[in-house]
Amino acid sequence: MTAQTETPQTGSCCSPSGSCHSGGAEAQQGTVTTVYQVSGMTCGHCEGAISSEISELPGVTSVKAVAATGQVTVVSETELDEAAVRAAVDEAGYELTGRA
Repeated sequence: MTAQTETPQTGSCCSPSGSCHSGGAEAQQGTVTTVYQVSGMTCGHCEGAISSEISELPGVTSVKAVAATGQVTVVSETELDEAAVRAAVDEAGYELTGRA
């Protein structure tokens, strides 16, 4: 029997926990990363619905929703209006409970 070892991934934009980030040398200049807490997400479909709605907001460059944590990470060109994010989450059928 041979032991399998976990090899760290390199060249990925994701952290070891699987969440995307914009830190380090790969950070885009002039971007804002905000993490929101959303209630009601239970699956990949939920993640997709929320990501789709938030992605339509002006200035949003990426969205990563994680049902397991209820967190949605949004990268945008400038600070987003929280009311607009709340409306997008509401449109998807979920509730924005605030910033994480």
